[in-house]
Amino acid sequence: VVKAVKNALWPPSTSNLQLAEDEFILDVDGTAPTQPVLQHIGISAWPGRLTLTNYAIYFESGGVGLYDKAARYDLAMDVKQVIKPELTGPLGARLFDKAVMYKSTSIAEPVYLEFPEFKGNSRRDYWLDICLEILHVHRFIRKYNLKGIQQSEALARAILGIFRYRAMREAFHIFSSHYKTLLSFNLAESLPRGDRILETLSSRLAFLNASSRLDSVGTLNAKQGLKLPASLLTLHRLGLTLEKGVDVDGEAVGAAVDISVGEIDPLEIAVKHSKQNTGRAEAAQATVEQVRVEGIGTNLAVMKELVSPLIQLFNYLQVLASWQNPGKSTIFLMFISYTVYRAWIRYILPSVFVVLAILMLWQGHAKKGGSLVALKITVPPNKNAVEQLLTLQEAISQVESLIQRGNVFLLKVRALLFAALPQVTLLGCMVESMVHSQS
Repeated sequence: VVKAVKNALWPPSTSNLQLAEDEFILDVDGTAPTQPVLQHIGISAWPGRLTLTNYAIYFESGGVGLYDKAARYDLAMDVKQVIKPELTGPLGARLFDKAVMYKSTSIAEPVYLEFPEFKGNSRRDYWLDICLEILHVHRFIRKYNLKGIQQSEALARAILGIFRYRAMREAFHIFSSHYKTLLSFNLAESLPRGDRILETLSSRLAFLNASSRLDSVGTLNAKQGLKLPASLLTLHRLGLTLEKGVDVDGEAVGAAVDISVGEIDPLEIAVKHSKQNTGRAEAAQATVEQVRVEGIGTNLAVMKELVSPLIQLFNYLQVLASWQNPGKSTIFLMFISYTVYRAWIRYILPSVFVVLAILMLWQGHAKKGGSLVALKITVPPNKNAVEQLLTLQEAISQVESLIQRGNVFLLKVRALLFAALPQVTLLGCMVESMVHSQS
């Protein structure tokens, strides 16, 4: 961590970045010829040096020792930024999963930053995580309108997390998903009920108030001393000062202690609740992954089993309409006719929703937290590529037949509307008038 802070305090001598007073370099990549960074815009690509600060991403195109003016991609302003992993390749081809895409309203087209390496994509994943951490902390600051010492403390937490993440990566030379827990704001975005954690954190930051300990010109009153929150104090002692216009004497600075008396820390409670929901979320995700099977026939079998209640209802209506059981068909026809006569059609859809709600409540009461009954799916026999293509062709033919039937129906409706057959149109108008008069 100390090594990373020293790099932030003394950037490379070849750097020509114009940084703000409270802007510090968090990491640099692309300086070694064996590990370049490529920037793709459209079909063009060129190597350069990539720099991340606590406010933006900078890319300086060029070679070893000589770099052009840096392109700045802002992470602090609200310009609807999107950062995500993406595929890249020569001439815009999507071949290699080793890039990070940056898109915002401030640039004309997306920018792809590629991290070439022979095996894996650990470099890309590392830069994706730390860029998202800075993006998420600034969204957190804007959402809860943090100012002054509160904003600096939030940034300090993100910066320290990135320094620790970087130190673990460099020390062990492996990339583990467990290290991502060091990036608190990035982690909160992915956890269930992570928004509650951020909301609780913002309420804790709201208690911070160091400005009352400063005099009118913004310098420290040595008699009182300045109390800084933990993360901001850690960065200050390492030599990084995020607060503008504050001249601080190291001996007079102390830690602002955040203690909950007589109750559990609300932030700890929010984290525990999130951990409890994590297991449920992982179980639900595992269920989703099980459904994602390969093969057209297998997926059709899964879908058929899921919609089997609707299929059974449709088959039962077909039996009633075909008069296979005259008694049931007569009762059904009389019920529909009486519903139309009494103008109860408008109550059908609300009644369906009420019945579904009652069914859901009954199921919830009967289950009482129990697990669902597993679906039993009959897997079709394995098919080779040619058989799968034939199945796909047959499905496309069935879809084409349905489209043709739909077109015929629409043509019939069009003929009625434009009176292509006057006798049929007149009969339809008479029936509609009778229904309207009854209602």
